[in-house]
Amino acid sequence: MSLEPSSSELVEHFFRHEYGRLVATLVRRVGLQHLELVEDSVQASLATALTAWTTNGTPREPGAWLFQVALRNVLATLRATTRHAALDGSVSAQEPLEPSPATFESEVSDELLRMMFVCCHEDIADESRLVFALKTLCGFSTSEIAARLFTSETNVQKRLQRARERLRHLPNAFEAQSLEALAERLPSVHGVIYVLFNEGYLSTNAEYAIRAELCAEAIRLATVLARHSVGAAPSTFALLALMHLHSARLGARQDATGGLLLLEEQDRASWDTHHLQLGATWLAQAARGETVTRFHAEAGIAAEHCFAPSFEGTNWAAIASLYATLERIDPSPLHTLNRAVAVAQLEGPAVGLAMLEAVVPPPWLARHFLWDAVRADLALRAGKVELGQLHRERALASAPSDAIRTALGRRLGVDPGSLRTHEGPGGSRSSVPRPWGETGSRTS
Repeated sequence: MSLEPSSSELVEHFFRHEYGRLVATLVRRVGLQHLELVEDSVQASLATALTAWTTNGTPREPGAWLFQVALRNVLATLRATTRHAALDGSVSAQEPLEPSPATFESEVSDELLRMMFVCCHEDIADESRLVFALKTLCGFSTSEIAARLFTSETNVQKRLQRARERLRHLPNAFEAQSLEALAERLPSVHGVIYVLFNEGYLSTNAEYAIRAELCAEAIRLATVLARHSVGAAPSTFALLALMHLHSARLGARQDATGGLLLLEEQDRASWDTHHLQLGATWLAQAARGETVTRFHAEAGIAAEHCFAPSFEGTNWAAIASLYATLERIDPSPLHTLNRAVAVAQLEGPAVGLAMLEAVVPPPWLARHFLWDAVRADLALRAGKVELGQLHRERALASAPSDAIRTALGRRLGVDPGSLRTHEGPGGSRSSVPRPWGETGSRTS
């Protein structure tokens, strides 16, 4: 049996790895006013690759191949419509792959990261920046974005269109920016990288429970950012610490069949020591500043999990305290939910459940599988069987994938043979990149 990946798998791989770079490079060549054309051309190049690579085999340099096909698509459309006749003589499909120098290259040298700063321009509404960057540069579908941001696909489309329309009126978006101006966009760029990592850590994609390549790309981008003066800040260092600490456990989070393993089921001896060391190093560097961000608190929580001698030996008091800090820094009922999990480990399930009974969840959280899963677990452990069964059924029905549903069922005492495939309701939203038993906050 051949272990070589299929052509469709290779195209999927290069879609995730090259999509954002292709869009970023081509947009800077032909201008932001042609962004939608560029996106369509990149999509078309990937469709072409699926046919061509199946017939002729994978080219020696797949990324360069995709770039040339996408560039030809863009130029052919521009020539055919005569909307940009001057470009016809100034750009050739045979030009070298290196783009023209960026005017703020000294501030941000990576092509994709530079384009993230453009997508996070201060003239674009806050609610649209993240959506725009995730769709344009990370290749996320509208359904994936909606799931991560607890909103509807219709809202995602509206935000996307508003961002594109605003950029059409910003012809100088690639012009030199001061470090101060770019630093104002840093929180938005952090948000993009954060969601990119989360989607890799626990994917909303029904076919892939974990997408390690997205985690690796998020870490790569954050590392590039941390090495530039514009991003060399404690918040960036804390974000890197958080991602490395979680990446240390990626290989231990699935069994031999690809099923998700709960935190207490994982083999701690198999955790990646290199990632653990990098996580600890970045966390120490993040502590040198005076500002405490949500990433500091989350990285602290991850560190408590990673360096505990066992699940039972975890310092749940420290984790509960860190969640209280997170609630003050970034108020969210998700943080309260996770703090209740830690308190339940420390003081018993009845205490954790009582905390949640005092919370009126907003609609997006009330529909989320995690809300019902936590309440089901705590209620069942506290002896409130009827309440636990009610929330268990809701959690299993709204779980976004079979992998998550199976892990939840195992935690909540459901016979695996009784679990059937569910189609999660359209309102199902997953933005918590940890299986049951791991506390952790997520973007909202």
